[in-house]
Amino acid sequence: MAAPLHIPRYLQASTDGGGPAWVAWLDALPERVAGLCDRWGLRLGDPFEPGGNCSWVAPAVDAEGRDAVLKVAWRHTESMHEAEGLAALDGYGGVEVYEFEHLSDDTTVMLLERCRPGHELRTRPEAEQHVTIIHLLQAVWAVDLRPGHPFRPLAEMVDQWVGSAEARLAADPSRLDAGLARDGLSLFRELAQPASTDVLLFTDLHAGNVLAAQRRPWLLIDPKPYVGDRHYDVLQHLLNCNASLRADPIGLLSHVADLAGLDAARVEQWLFARCVQQILGDGPPWPDLDAVLRKLAERRGH
Repeated sequence: MAAPLHIPRYLQASTDGGGPAWVAWLDALPERVAGLCDRWGLRLGDPFEPGGNCSWVAPAVDAEGRDAVLKVAWRHTESMHEAEGLAALDGYGGVEVYEFEHLSDDTTVMLLERCRPGHELRTRPEAEQHVTIIHLLQAVWAVDLRPGHPFRPLAEMVDQWVGSAEARLAADPSRLDAGLARDGLSLFRELAQPASTDVLLFTDLHAGNVLAAQRRPWLLIDPKPYVGDRHYDVLQHLLNCNASLRADPIGLLSHVADLAGLDAARVEQWLFARCVQQILGDGPPWPDLDAVLRKLAERRGH
C-alpha cells in the first residue's frame, strides 16, 4: 500500500484558497498526485518545505530520468497563466516546462525543470541581485507576443487593486490622507493604460523567485504574467530591497532604472502609485513603506 501523501503544514494552514472549495481541493490532492505519477511516470520525493501558500510542490524524476519538480497549483487570479508564462520563455531565463495541464477551473499541474543547487538569489549581495534581476526581466520583455496569446492587460490587475483600495479607504478614511490616496490611485490607473510599447511582464520578480541552477546561473520561477509597461516590472524587486529603499528610494530606483535602460522618472511615478496602493491593501503592512511614501510624496508636492 502506498504511503499517504504528505501535505505540508504551511499548505494545510493556508487561507489563500478560502472556504469549502479550498478544503475540497486539499482533499483531492492525493488522488490527483497519484494520477499524475501514473501518467507521467514520476518517482516523487517529499514536498518542499516551506513552500508557497497555494501549491503542492515536490521533487521528482520522470520516465526519461530527468530531474524535475511537480507542481500542483490552486489556480487563483494572480497566477492564472503561470505555466503559459514559463512556456513562453522557452527555457531562456526561466525554468523549462516539461508538461503542463489545466485539470479543472481550480487546478493547474506543471512538470518543471529542477534547479540545483536551488538556493535563492536573495542570498547574494544586493548589487548582484540588481544585475541578475534586470537580466532576467529583459528576457521576459523580449518574448514575442503573438496574436491570440492568453495574457491579460496589466490594467485589469491594477483596476482590481485600485477598486479594493478605494473600498478600504472608504471604510477607514484614517488609513491615508484622502488627497494623497486620490493622487496615487488615479496615477496607478493612468500608468497602466495599454500602449503600443507594452511587453510581457513577470509582475512579481524579486530575489526570492530566482534560483541558482546548472543550465544557467540563475533561473526564474513563479511568474504572474500580464502585458503592460515594462517600467512596472522593477517594482517588486525595489520593494524587496527594504533597507536601501527606506534609506534612499530615489537613488535606488534611479540606479535600477539605469541598469534596465528605463526612464527613472516613470519608475518613480509607478513606485509612488504602488506605495499608495500597497498601504491601502489587504495584506500585512510592508516594512516602513509609509516612510518611503512620504519621501516620494514630498517630491510631488504633497
